Amino acid sequence: MKLRLGQNGREEVTNRLDEIASFLSSCGWGDAIREPIQGDASTRSYERLTRGAEKAVLMNAPKGAELPSEPDGTSVAERKALGYNALARLAGPNMESFVAIASELSRRGLSAPKIIDADLERGFILLEDFGSTVFAKVVAQDADLERPLYEAAVDSLAAIYRCSFPTVLSHNDIKWTVRDYDEAALLAETDLFLDWYAKDYKKSFEGEAREAFYKLYAKSFRLLKAHASGLALRDFHAENLFWLPERQGVANVGLIDFQDGLFVHPSYDLMSLITDIRRDVTPELKDRLISRFCEKAGLKDDEDFRAAYSVMSVQRGTKLLGFPVRADLKFGKPQYRALLPRVKRHLNDDLLHPAVADIRVWFENNMPEALI
Repeated sequence: MKLRLGQNGREEVTNRLDEIASFLSSCGWGDAIREPIQGDASTRSYERLTRGAEKAVLMNAPKGAELPSEPDGTSVAERKALGYNALARLAGPNMESFVAIASELSRRGLSAPKIIDADLERGFILLEDFGSTVFAKVVAQDADLERPLYEAAVDSLAAIYRCSFPTVLSHNDIKWTVRDYDEAALLAETDLFLDWYAKDYKKSFEGEAREAFYKLYAKSFRLLKAHASGLALRDFHAENLFWLPERQGVANVGLIDFQDGLFVHPSYDLMSLITDIRRDVTPELKDRLISRFCEKAGLKDDEDFRAAYSVMSVQRGTKLLGFPVRADLKFGKPQYRALLPRVKRHLNDDLLHPAVADIRVWFENNMPEALI
């Protein structure tokens, strides 16, 4: 539901369901059978539409449901004032990002959903339906497919890294600026740990304690400069990937949930795939996938890359400690707390790398609960 001012100055409720019906009718899908699809932790929702033999997916992203994203030319201080989406460089309510990134990926031979129709002002996109062959489901049904599917995903990541993407992406007259995953955004995400996970244990890190925490992470981020940045889709894991074996080459992996994409170290999405908080990847597959990515991406699988990989994994793991607590306490989604044991296990393992030894000491001294 959203509110608007009526003719008499009173707030009138505009039913979101009526807006959906109006949009679907305008693009010829008004008579489609609609079925909800389980969404993610965001404010977006999804429906599968069936019209005879045709299928599509409706993305419903209400404009007023999220904090604003970052306007061009905004300083870090201004981003902080705007809120978390701007500071962490999330797209927020701007679905122009999804449309533009989808178009640019498709032009390069990758499988992003085709845009069938869209009303970005009202927050609706009608998308190609990749079906039900989500990686997590396919591998759960046949464990022997884990290696070939994950190798295909890694090949897609390497292809994305080898591609050159302009800073301003476009789809027809829609344009979107892709920004760098800068230090301010990386540190803002660690705030989820400080502001939610730590406080869940009645602990507070403010003032000098918070600044000391930031300095440890900022120091580790210097290791990310060893390699040129590439486009990271930023939420690359087995429940956001679709197996499309009928397609050729890197197009055999369907990609979704990339609207928050940024330029960052090439290990980011690789790390997200391997240290998946929703499923365990076979341990012996990890090194094979890292080496394969480096080979396909034209990078050396050396200590510099492994160190940067660990830094990225620790940064994301720190964020993900706070994510489930925030989802529970702020958005009423307690089910995400079930992810915490795996998050802690991954973080404990990643903190064993020498590149992040000082961060491990901090956890041991200040928040050992995060490693147990």
